[in-house]
Amino acid sequence: MMTTTTNTMAMLQNLVFSVPISRMVVRRHSLATTFSAAATTVVPSPKPVSAKPARTPHVDSHVLIGMSEPELQELAINLVLIFQEGYRGKQLHHLIYKRKVNKVEDFSNLPLTFRKGLVDGGFKVGRSPIYQTVTATDGTIKLLLKLEDNLLIETVGIPVQDDEKGITRLTACVSSQVGCPLRCSFCATGKGGFSRNLQRHEIIEQVLAIEDVFKHRVTNVVFMGMGEPMLNLKSVLDAHRCLNKDIEIGQRMITISTVGVPNTIKKLASHKLQSTLAVSLHAPNQSLREKIVPSAKAYPLEAIMKDCRDYFQETNRRVSFEYALLAGVNDQVEHAVELAELLREWGKTYHVNLIPYNPIEGSEYQRPYKKAVLAFAAALESRKITASVRQTRGLDASAACGQLRNKFQKSPLLTETDSQESQPDAEAVAC
Repeated sequence: MMTTTTNTMAMLQNLVFSVPISRMVVRRHSLATTFSAAATTVVPSPKPVSAKPARTPHVDSHVLIGMSEPELQELAINLVLIFQEGYRGKQLHHLIYKRKVNKVEDFSNLPLTFRKGLVDGGFKVGRSPIYQTVTATDGTIKLLLKLEDNLLIETVGIPVQDDEKGITRLTACVSSQVGCPLRCSFCATGKGGFSRNLQRHEIIEQVLAIEDVFKHRVTNVVFMGMGEPMLNLKSVLDAHRCLNKDIEIGQRMITISTVGVPNTIKKLASHKLQSTLAVSLHAPNQSLREKIVPSAKAYPLEAIMKDCRDYFQETNRRVSFEYALLAGVNDQVEHAVELAELLREWGKTYHVNLIPYNPIEGSEYQRPYKKAVLAFAAALESRKITASVRQTRGLDASAACGQLRNKFQKSPLLTETDSQESQPDAEAVAC
């Protein structure tokens, strides 16, 4: 075996300058293989993505977004038989996450042979084009990104501006799925249907797209866009790592939201993240919660509260509860009193975010009056439960909480519509 390997390496040394670059590319998932294996590996061009969406797509190992700096260094060293120094990986990392270059062909400060090796190997940055931009009067911007399989996802940039300093905080509200399968009764996303989970790069690129549009660094990320993050936990955690380590957004500036999926809060707690867990509660008792959140039938309130208590004990991070106020349904003072009793029963380290309902088409729910919202908050505060009322942002752009929905969540864009991207149909956003 040793003799065979030595002979192979000697042969490679004789051939290394005569073999065309296109024949020296190795697959990304085989980066750790020896040069003897790489000598006979030829990578075909990636197959075109089917227009029919997959519920659980394979992870595209040829996408650069999501790779860490060590992984990019390994890629640079193992990409071609001609030895590439590890610093090429650092250059790749800088181009992707700092300069935010969209295409491999635009990596102008890398050698042509290296760029050609990436292209021939089927590697791509992994950035999706912006299909449509909708701007609200308060400065909030909603982006519709067209994925490789022609499905659309929505992501929202929410700026906080100072007249003198400009943008002081920029929050990216990112999606984790194309649509949502949980169908909460007050949320537009679930009404639009569900297609599939997002891959890690499809989550990360939303933050980069918002930075491009605002020409400003994203300071906060909330997983509160389309979809249920806990149903796509692996991709969400992979994206979280990249956002923290590569894009350098502090963990405490990241919030992962969930309506509650059995056993997933425990899994998240095991990672001991310093990010915030936000649980969408929306009701102080099981029977009312089942009416508002159908999936609550499979995850009783007592079980979710126990998991939240255990989460705090495991991570020492306070859990936030999201509570959408629906006029005449769950917004009465007696509901606030019951909610306070529930939270005090299970601990003292909770915070409640009150969200006045944002109207959506086809829903019978109504937004509560400001007086009712303030009375609800006061009832919680008087019982030592900290609460805040979320400021509504992006309402006139259908970009507010619970309003994200488009008609291409379930079915891909038709081929003939692609030519109309510069002037999209007004129905592209149907909220």
